[in-house]
Amino acid sequence: MHTIEVIGLGAGDINQLPLGIYKKLTNQSREIYLRTAEHPVVAELEKEGLTFRPFDNIYEKHEQFEEVYKEIVNQLVLAASKKSITYAVPGHPMVAERTVQLLLEKEERGEVKVEVAGGQSYLDDVYTALKIDPVEGMQFIDATSFDRSQLQYLGHIIFTQVYDGMIASEVKLALLEDLNPEHPVTIVTAAGSEQERVITVALEDLDRSVELNNLTSVYLAPVTQGSLNHQFFRLREVIRELRGPDGCPWDKKQTHESLRKYLIEEAYEFIDAVNKLDDDSMVEELGDVLLQVMLHSQIGEDEGFFTIDDVILSITEKMIRRHPHVFGDISVNSSEEVITNWDEIKKQEKGVQPESLLDQVPDSFPSLLQAEDIQKRAAKVGFDWKEAEPVWSKVEEEWQEFKEAQLAGDAREMEKELGDLLFSITNLARHYKINAESALQGTNEKFRDRFRYIERKASAQGVALKDLSLDEMESWWVEAKKR
Repeated sequence: MHTIEVIGLGAGDINQLPLGIYKKLTNQSREIYLRTAEHPVVAELEKEGLTFRPFDNIYEKHEQFEEVYKEIVNQLVLAASKKSITYAVPGHPMVAERTVQLLLEKEERGEVKVEVAGGQSYLDDVYTALKIDPVEGMQFIDATSFDRSQLQYLGHIIFTQVYDGMIASEVKLALLEDLNPEHPVTIVTAAGSEQERVITVALEDLDRSVELNNLTSVYLAPVTQGSLNHQFFRLREVIRELRGPDGCPWDKKQTHESLRKYLIEEAYEFIDAVNKLDDDSMVEELGDVLLQVMLHSQIGEDEGFFTIDDVILSITEKMIRRHPHVFGDISVNSSEEVITNWDEIKKQEKGVQPESLLDQVPDSFPSLLQAEDIQKRAAKVGFDWKEAEPVWSKVEEEWQEFKEAQLAGDAREMEKELGDLLFSITNLARHYKINAESALQGTNEKFRDRFRYIERKASAQGVALKDLSLDEMESWWVEAKKR
């Protein structure tokens, strides 16, 4: 099997090329392939009589860099199938060089033999040019292929391979998701060479009026925490500080029990925002719900039982387990099949089954929601009417029993029969696929709106509601209804 010897051309001009690498290049008879001829060393070596076979033309054939790199590697392997060759890349072969990684993958599969001869990485010169110490925390990011979620803003970040304005624009747009347009970024070109340039610009100008080439990197200094209040770690720090020794007296004394009502209240306030289609309020109310989750998690951490990491791990693993049609090899054809699979997986997770099917209905649910959930679970095992007509009869039966209790003057029996009537009406709504809770909420809102109209009319006429007759208020109610 022939060999591909990979050599790094260093970060800048020929003065930065290690002597050993220079000798390898000038004292051999192998063909030398180049990922790109756009490198200061190449022109100077050509003056000394070396010839190269660059792959620059491949860049014009593909829109994605990954496709470019794959074709380069395929051509190298094809050439090496006939004889050993040399492949020269910018910088150090093992630093931000995707083609070398692809070659090594092929070597693992036994398709080719690869020898990495080394070279000088430009990173040392970049650290010197920027006067930074990577031990403080450093991320080295390939600007042609990264995800914003990777970025750790509290340390130094260097984006490499910022070849042109298009790549610079992608970097800028990703950073603008987290930083303001005026945030400074530093552009480093040809670090360590005579052509070295280091300039700092506003983030919004990263892809404007700045000369970029294949020796360009972009540097982002550590960002202050106050600029990152939208990131999860900052919320966690704030909650931890509120519960800490020098934190808020109110937050420090809270317990799981004392906070129960707030989670319920915040959840309902979010539902109100949804019903009003108020996006801004949804953002605020979801934040309040998240606050409750974070407080409970911090209490768990303070008491040594669990942390927010445990909470996130639990729900992440649950979602993966219960969606085998997404994360596994199960196929589904409808949302009904998804629910069936979900329930079956849930049973397997729980292990020991509850004594009653209805034990899974939370006692803390509002009564109307409890009624609907109870009925749904009973219906799953066939304890339900298939049609709505018998439910109508049940509603009428319960109404008659309520009237009988009322005529008998039995308040306790009236309460029981009213409960039966409401349960039957909830069942009727379920058969018609109407959410009873939402339906009643709609009526509540409608009543509020019309009553507010009456209040405004009374205020405009300078009278108090208690001084109005029922007929007067009823006439305004009709007006409100017509609106």
